[in-house]
Amino acid sequence: MLLRFALCTAVAAMAIAMTLALAELQPASAQTPPPAAAANPAVKPAEPAQAAPQSPTAEPTEPFGEDITLTAKTIVYVKGKGTWDDAFETITNSFKKLKTYVDKEGLKTDGLEMTIFTATDDAGFEYEAAIPIAEPPKNPPHGEIAVGQLPEGHALKFIHHGSYDELDNTYEAITNYLDEKRLEAKDMFIEEYVTDPVSSDQNKLTVNVLVLLK
Repeated sequence: MLLRFALCTAVAAMAIAMTLALAELQPASAQTPPPAAAANPAVKPAEPAQAAPQSPTAEPTEPFGEDITLTAKTIVYVKGKGTWDDAFETITNSFKKLKTYVDKEGLKTDGLEMTIFTATDDAGFEYEAAIPIAEPPKNPPHGEIAVGQLPEGHALKFIHHGSYDELDNTYEAITNYLDEKRLEAKDMFIEEYVTDPVSSDQNKLTVNVLVLLK
């Protein structure tokens, strides 16, 4: 699960790499440009650029890195912390609490369940397990459950099929994609669950990973 942490730290590394690359492109002021070299038929042509990284689990017809716009929505959420080893259990326990509250209050949902990762490091993560709702509840929740707003803005969507543990492979592909495209991401990402993480087979999940861009 540490690649979720790598997705955030990769942003800083990309910025440093771009700075160094620009410095190398600056010509030395005291040098005279060398004469143009004659064409040499023995020199091999440059290798063609490699194709953009693809998700190891995405279907052939699914786009990898689809441009989307997140719009503001009201959410009910549970905030918490967890370790990567117990990530799926920690998150699903939060959704069980949310579902109980939503059903009890008769709230109309307005989107997929999601986990908003607000901070990550090599030891664990901070998150908000959230369910979008059509309108704010008449009786505001108390205790662990709170009402808030879904982050909005430009994002990229990456699709994962398979087990939760295999998400690491998708996050590695996402990190490579951002690096190749020289895209700068915010220190936040979202997992949106197309299949219910509570009731579905953990090995047969479909998860949208949403990466917000600066």
